[in-house]
Formats: sequence, C-alpha cells, structure tokens
Amino acid sequence: MPFSQNPAFNLKVVLQETKIPADTLRAWERRYGLPQPERTAGGHRLYSQYDIETIKWLLERQGEGLSISRAVDLWNEHRDSGVDPLDGFAPQPEAAVPAIYVPPNTSLDSLRARWIGACMKFSESNAEQVLNQAFSIFPVEAVCAEILQKGMAEIGGMWYENAVSIQQEHFASGLATRRLDSLLSASPAPSRNQTVLVGCPSNEWHTFTPLLISLLLRRRGLNVIYLGANVPAEDFAETVKSVRGKLLILVAQTLITAAALQSTAQELARLEIPIGYGGRIFNLLPNLSQHVPGYYLGASIPGSLDTVEALLQNKVKLNPVVSAGKEYLEAREAFIAKRAGIESSVREKSASYKIETEELNTGIHFLGDNIAAALQFGNMGHLTGEIDWLKTLFEYHEKPLKKLSTFMKVYAQAVEKQINGQGKPIKEWLNEQAKA
Repeated sequence: MPFSQNPAFNLKVVLQETKIPADTLRAWERRYGLPQPERTAGGHRLYSQYDIETIKWLLERQGEGLSISRAVDLWNEHRDSGVDPLDGFAPQPEAAVPAIYVPPNTSLDSLRARWIGACMKFSESNAEQVLNQAFSIFPVEAVCAEILQKGMAEIGGMWYENAVSIQQEHFASGLATRRLDSLLSASPAPSRNQTVLVGCPSNEWHTFTPLLISLLLRRRGLNVIYLGANVPAEDFAETVKSVRGKLLILVAQTLITAAALQSTAQELARLEIPIGYGGRIFNLLPNLSQHVPGYYLGASIPGSLDTVEALLQNKVKLNPVVSAGKEYLEAREAFIAKRAGIESSVREKSASYKIETEELNTGIHFLGDNIAAALQFGNMGHLTGEIDWLKTLFEYHEKPLKKLSTFMKVYAQAVEKQINGQGKPIKEWLNEQAKA
C-alpha cells in the first residue's frame, strides 16, 4: 500500500519515529534535498508518512555500509528509472545476529572512515588505534594527507551543515593536532641550513594546516620554526630578525583572517623576506591573492611544498599587488568609525526574532568583521560565500527566510543612517542579499 504524501507530521514526530538527530536531518535536507517537507505559513516543517519512510530507507542503506551521499545517489537512480524506492519497502526490525569476524579493510579510505567514526563517538582510544595501524602500513605523508587532512575536511563540512556538533569537531581537531605535534617533535634534526617560519596571522586559530606544512617541510630536511596560532605582525617581525629566516609562511582560513594576513604581509615587506601564504579562503576566492604582497603557495599541500622549494631557490616571480578601490577603502574607514552605532541599531530592531541574544550578537559581530574584510579587499562579493553560517543560524531557530531578508534590510538601513553615501558598497550588497 503506497505511503501517504499528505504533510501531517511536525519535526518532533519525525525525530521520535526515525531516531535521527535533528541536525543530521536538516543537513540532509539542505545538502541532498531529501526529504522535502512542506512549510507552514510560519515557516515550520511538515512531513508526510512518505517523508518518514524515506528517512528510514536512507538510514537502512547507511546500516548496510553506504555513505549518505551514495544512499541518496541510489535513491535518485531508482527514481530516474521510474521506480519508487519505497515500493515493497518495510523497515527491518532490529534483531540479534551472530557475531562473525570480518577482517578490517585497511585501505586509506576505510581507515579514514573508521577514524572519523571513532571521533564522532568521542572514542580517543579507537581513533588512536586506527592511526597507529595506518602509520604501520603507510608512509607518514600518506596518512597525514588521506586520513588526517581529508578526515578533518569531511568533519568540518559536516559541522558547517550542522550534521555534527562543535564538540565533535573540536574533539577530532584536538586529536589530529596532537598527533601532528608528536610527529613534528619526533622528526629528525634538519639536514639543510635554510630556516622557514610557519604561523597564523592575528585571530586565526586553526592550526592543523600550518602544523601539517611544518611537519612535511621538516621531513624534507628544512629547519622549520612553527610559531602557532594568532601571531601579531610585530611578533613575526621580531622572530624573522632574530633567526634570519629564509622564508615566512602564513596560513588563513577565513575572509577575516585573510585580511589580517594581508596586513601582516604589508608590514613585513620592509624586512625583505619572501612571504608564502595559502589556506581555505584563498582556494575558494583565488582573486584574493592579487591583493597580498607575497607568493600564493597553491590549493594543495603537495603543490605548496613544491612552491616552497622553488621559492627557496629564487625561482618564483613575484606578481604585482592590486590595491582596493578608493570607494571601498573610504567605505571601510567610515564603517569602522560608525560600526558600534550600526550594530546597536541592528540589535535593537532584531530583538523580536526570538534568537538567543548571545547567538544573535555573535552573528552581528562576525558579519561586521566580514564586511570590513571584504571592503579591505575591494570586493563585497567576497563576503557572499562566508555568510552561510548566518543562514544556518536562522534555519537552526526555524526562522523563515523572509526573516533573514528583513535582517539584511535592517542592516542596510542602519548603514545608510550612520554613514550615508560612503556606505554605498555595503548597502548595495546587503540589499542584493535581501532580494536573494
């Protein structure tokens, strides 16, 4: 008998029926379009029995060993061929099965999946056992790239989609970072007399990538000095002078810290030390590299290492730096001067949204930081991909998209009131987002 497609159940009923975490369900809906609940006039989800059985079908495929992306692909393959995946489907009851020993798959992909699974369960011992097994089979470089780096990227993506908690992401990051720290400490003494400094600019706290680069360069025989997270420009300058570094590598992951990296590179230009840089945001927005006085190392770790070697041999040409337009720099100066008043007005007019005050304040603060960074690079469009977390904040509190649209309009009005014509690039971008 076909399952009813009449939208009759709220989110609470679905969660009780399927036992799926709410964050995971929301992530599936955003990323894969399954299920596709209706919305009430107030923006709340309503699910049909068909939606509920769809979730159970996907969960059973996961139980059979498929990833959620492969399960969705299989669902779509059935639908594309004209077959309803739920025809004849009945969820399997849980039953005791005899224990059968199955030798573990020791491919890098399988080991990565097991490591991620252990991290999601907060099982430090199991996660460490997986890494120990991996290092006993594969080279250090392969394990770091295929398990730790790709594993952290997958977990980061799941966190961004609310499919895992921030606690799970921090737990995995802590394990990965500690393992890299121990590998770096155990590396052999440098065999080359060139010194490379590696670190993060102000307010950049993600240390996995710079640690990994430090480890891999150390394994190539270089004298690497790892300076860690959140290093002010003056501290970089002092260290460069004291150790006579041959190259400085900076890593930034967000638009905000890319702006800090740019400022650091500009301040250190007088020291005449080559500066290499990279990170997630430069991979997403390649045009950013036009504004940084240094050498973009590339989108991949292996490619970055090769670029470092070329830099140490003076075989890389430095491209000219492009300055942000006058309109943007003036808008940034005016925005920074009036930012407190703008944000106060936005908070006051957004109080009725019934979002936790601390979370709303955090969202307003980081939007302001991103606006200032985008203006520094002379392109408000750089900000568009960095505000998904703001959309997620509204969705998490089940606020309809029109509330987010209203929020953008309120912000634009506050900019117009506080800095008038000088805020034109900001106001135009906010109004575009409100329409979108």
